[in-house]
Amino acid sequence: MGLRFYKRVHLFPGVSVNVSRSGPSLTVGVRGAHLTVGRTGVTRTVGLPGTGIYYTSHRGYHSGFHSAHSATPLPESEQASADRRAERMVGILAMVIVGLVVMLIVALSK
Repeated sequence: MGLRFYKRVHLFPGVSVNVSRSGPSLTVGVRGAHLTVGRTGVTRTVGLPGTGIYYTSHRGYHSGFHSAHSATPLPESEQASADRRAERMVGILAMVIVGLVVMLIVALSK
């Protein structure tokens, strides 16, 4: 246990800056899928909104302090496959967000 703190500032739809005790991070995505880049690395999360079911993948420095350890880790090939699927989903999501932002900018400039 302990005191926790964070503040999220929405820059525009799909992009926010998060500030917490562990440092600042940038989150890009929509409800159900997002990518967070911060001091501890890159976290990709894909889920079904409203169900509490989600998949999270993390790359970069990680202390393991808050990590749950599985008794039987996934085989390397299965983990790599799951990571590739999540990366593809985040890539597609990022392209959709960029397209929506460009359309919004064009619409507002008219």
